[in-house]
Amino acid sequence: MSMHDLTRSWRTALAALAIGIVANVATAGAPAFGEEIWKTLPDPKPLPKPDQTGTLDVDGAKIWYATFGEGKGSPVLLLHGGLGNSDYWGNQVPALTDKHEVIVIDTRGHGRSTKGDKPFSYDLFASDALAVLDHLKIDKVALVGWSDGGITGLDIAINHPERLSKLWAFGANYNVSGVKPNVDKDPVFGAYIEKAGKDYEKISPTPKDYEAFVNALVALWYSQPDYKAEQLAKITTPTVIADGQYDEGIKPEHTEELAKLIPNAKLLILPNLSHFAHWQDPATYNKDLVAFIDGP
Repeated sequence: MSMHDLTRSWRTALAALAIGIVANVATAGAPAFGEEIWKTLPDPKPLPKPDQTGTLDVDGAKIWYATFGEGKGSPVLLLHGGLGNSDYWGNQVPALTDKHEVIVIDTRGHGRSTKGDKPFSYDLFASDALAVLDHLKIDKVALVGWSDGGITGLDIAINHPERLSKLWAFGANYNVSGVKPNVDKDPVFGAYIEKAGKDYEKISPTPKDYEAFVNALVALWYSQPDYKAEQLAKITTPTVIADGQYDEGIKPEHTEELAKLIPNAKLLILPNLSHFAHWQDPATYNKDLVAFIDGP
């Protein structure tokens, strides 16, 4: 399948959701996909009560953030995946706040953040995240990124390495060739698309603009990321490249190659889990995550 066809497939599926056509996709968390845990989509737990929340004006958008466990230890930044929002870290925040201050951000256009007029780019997402950290007077973080959040983490590791102490990138690709064709037709990913659309309508300050948001995001996925081997080879941040064994969207050989291209990066594949491992088996996910964040 050509990239044009892949993009058209994404646009068709996501635009259909945006206008409410995808009404019969399996319900999130339902056992219709089979008994294998990687074929399920459990809902994450709600986020705990934050210490503070706020919005920051950045390059024409209002970026929402929240903090937890202030003053408890070295800071950890959690960046969610495309279509999602910070509530999707509800299983992970409590696992980290015993020893760390945790910051979550709704990516530009996602969740409670507004879109602004600039085209989406991972460099722009990175700039937004760094602006929030500057506002909070935080110089350096361990960054935990899932999917698009992981790609944003790679962008920061390449261009602003002084801001990162560690990088956990789960389900991330470094160029568009790493995305599986027809991922939108996967029933688990379809359920995620439906869930994300409903959550957008509930919490977005622009709940009627989902179609424009989706189109902007698909345009991003069509063209980015496009990191070169020489850029990845310059990453000095201690890095884990992680994924589920049955990721619906990222080719396994691409994940393996990404880990090889980053000096001293560790490859971690969680067995019997997918792109949504942090929901499917949070105990296993959190154990590996905390071991990395708290390790040497």
